[in-house]
Amino acid sequence: MSKPKVLKDYDKLDEQILEQIKLNYPYGFEKHLILFKGPKKNLISALPFETEDRYYLVRMTREEAQDIVQEDDDYNDNGHLKSEVIEEYEGNLEELEEDL
Repeated sequence: MSKPKVLKDYDKLDEQILEQIKLNYPYGFEKHLILFKGPKKNLISALPFETEDRYYLVRMTREEAQDIVQEDDDYNDNGHLKSEVIEEYEGNLEELEEDL
């Protein structure tokens, strides 16, 4: 059985999903973007991300991907997720998994 695909903007995602995405892409999003044709045959740029029950396509352009990392305090000046943030988010993820 295939997972449902969810196309969503980055700023409309739940905080837990955002944390998981950051852990999955600790060095930024730009190099991981994919292009695909939308229902109206227009090209859409998105970041792929998979959870146990969904396949997310997080809509963003290359420029938006750069801006998100530059403006987010979770990333350092080199565009890498800070080690203390990684530890915090990994702890949050462990707690979430324990609750399931």
